[in-house]
Amino acid sequence: MGLSQKIMMRQSQSLVMTPQLSQSIKLLTMSNIELAAFVEGELERNPFLENETQADNAPAELRDQLIDKASDTEAPRNLIDNNQLETSAASISDNLGTSLENEFPDEQDYRKERPEKNVPDGTDYGHVSNDGIQISSKASVHDQQVSDYTANSITLRDHLNNQLVMSGASKHTTLITRELIDELDEAGYSRTDMQELAVRLGTSDIHVRSALALLQSFEPCGVGARDLAECLRLQLADQKRLDPGIECIIDNIDLLAKRDFDSLKRLSGLDIEDLHDALIEIQTLDPKPGTMFESGPVQHVVPDVFVTEANDGSWNIELNSNTLPRVLVNNTYATSVSKQLNSEADKEFLAQCLQTASWLTKSLDQRAQTILKTAREIVKQQDAFLVHGIQHLRPLTLKTVADEIEMHESSVSRVTSNKYMMTPRGLFELKYFFTTNIASTDDGEGHSAAAVRARIKDMIDNEMANAVLSDDSIVIILKSNGIDIARRTIAKYRESMNISSSVQRRREKKAAAAATASKV
Repeated sequence: MGLSQKIMMRQSQSLVMTPQLSQSIKLLTMSNIELAAFVEGELERNPFLENETQADNAPAELRDQLIDKASDTEAPRNLIDNNQLETSAASISDNLGTSLENEFPDEQDYRKERPEKNVPDGTDYGHVSNDGIQISSKASVHDQQVSDYTANSITLRDHLNNQLVMSGASKHTTLITRELIDELDEAGYSRTDMQELAVRLGTSDIHVRSALALLQSFEPCGVGARDLAECLRLQLADQKRLDPGIECIIDNIDLLAKRDFDSLKRLSGLDIEDLHDALIEIQTLDPKPGTMFESGPVQHVVPDVFVTEANDGSWNIELNSNTLPRVLVNNTYATSVSKQLNSEADKEFLAQCLQTASWLTKSLDQRAQTILKTAREIVKQQDAFLVHGIQHLRPLTLKTVADEIEMHESSVSRVTSNKYMMTPRGLFELKYFFTTNIASTDDGEGHSAAAVRARIKDMIDNEMANAVLSDDSIVIILKSNGIDIARRTIAKYRESMNISSSVQRRREKKAAAAATASKV
């Protein structure tokens, strides 16, 4: 049987991703700051787009200049508590950058914290952590000046090189020290292999170590250290506080991280009171001396949606108009320009600009409506959280919201990214309200993982020194409250909040009690 060729017609469907559709999807994921920058760029590129607030104020001469520009421009392309030993150790742990603690908002009277609907300049918008914790940050007319200063502040390398110039070191030592400075990490640590550097620069190991000693004599104290212990040791030596007892603690910093105070007392020869004082001394040190020179503009988190309580007990949900770009298509100007264009290329450019301008205004409106629709459904689903707090946060999935508002799950995922909601309980990212479900023991409604974490933390915070809760005990208590959870899940949540085991907590509480008794 031979092969033959023939022509057939076949009908099929496929999804075509146009540039406009691609840009519309990107608009959904943009934060208000990114969106403002994008729209500003479009206003500069497209002569037929206008900022609504400036539409009536544009000089006629400027518009006339755009007629010539149309033919030349290409089409746009799309701490510490002195009476608590374990608090001192915990503070040190936090300062060493090892804390993973998840904290939750206090259960305060939310009616006293209700934000105004129209937030003026100077409103405390706040920064937001992954768990929705509001960190106060004033937004004011001076922010630009502060950002400019921060962006232009002196860097760590500049600061060290200035000291190197003034040190009077030889050219040979200066060369090696400058190389060490260039290879410091952001915390100010020297991770360079000294022998490898000596071979690379064609010098001796002694000269390299001499240059390192010079670097370690510079400010900030502790810079150039090769590890945490050396960093702390340099600072204590500079303060003339490096006595044998505290040096022993630094040499056994792994025991300090484990809060093994009995071993530290035995090795250092310090009693409980002196050990407590030594921990306070260590806590005042800077484990990352280079970070004080980090430069970068401060980013304020501005809410996209405001949620306030209405007089009838319901919730008012409205978009923050200050974050919504207002753009218009100047059809009058487009008509005026079109009458003066003769070439096909200019006419094609005009058509593309008008199409892009029209698409952008529609996409911005669609984006705003999608955010509002999603926020309304989130508030509807999490009403109990807004009234009663974190322990009443319901498990919620993107699919649940998508089904309710009749949108695709991927669209809900995009629209909740980098968007924030100001509620009577603080400022939260929209993603915060989506948490996994933990089953109920009575086959009823499940429990939010975030709410369960809050319960665990609350129980541990309120446990007595003579009744420290083990993970198994927490499982029993939660199951008695209708929460079906495994012991390994408790351990995972506890570790994610940087809460030590029951054995360590019991040891810390006993040490704290002994320290308190010795001071009485």
